[in-house]
Amino acid sequence: MACHFGDLMKIDTTGASDKTAQQDKLTEKGVAASNKLADHDLKKMEQYKSIIIKVGRANQMDPAVIAAIISRESRAGAALVDGWGDHGNGFGLMQVDKRHHTPRGAWNSEEHLTQGTQILTDSIKAIQKKFPSWSKEHQFKGGISAYNAGVGNVRTYERMDFGTTGGDYSNDVVARAQWYKRHGY
Repeated sequence: MACHFGDLMKIDTTGASDKTAQQDKLTEKGVAASNKLADHDLKKMEQYKSIIIKVGRANQMDPAVIAAIISRESRAGAALVDGWGDHGNGFGLMQVDKRHHTPRGAWNSEEHLTQGTQILTDSIKAIQKKFPSWSKEHQFKGGISAYNAGVGNVRTYERMDFGTTGGDYSNDVVARAQWYKRHGY
């Protein structure tokens, strides 16, 4: 499915940082580590595939990006306790932060994925306004970074992940998303 915000497969990425790769004690680095992390979450992700695709279509978002955020944020639910993560601040598969949003729906519901996807699309639109000269793909990647650390954290294309969790958020999510895209999302 083509995404309204740009072509996921054209976004450059360095993949996961060593810190992120350590979650699964990986020896791989960068994109290879992101691919391995996505693969580790694939089996759990499959139970959400139909709602991921439905929400993606409804919100003009590539379902692979939603899957990648779910993989990064909650390891397809495996990192959550009663639907919560991030010391009780992040809710659901996409880890909607209760300090900035009122979580909607059950932690693994279509309503939750819709809310998370709308937060993502709002972040991309804010980056489009902030950096109108950037290519669609750069704006898309900037919006993914902003989903994690806020629009104000994105100052330059090259350093957009400085200040994100692990210092690699958009690069890791893009690499995982490209992997999920190649695996049917």
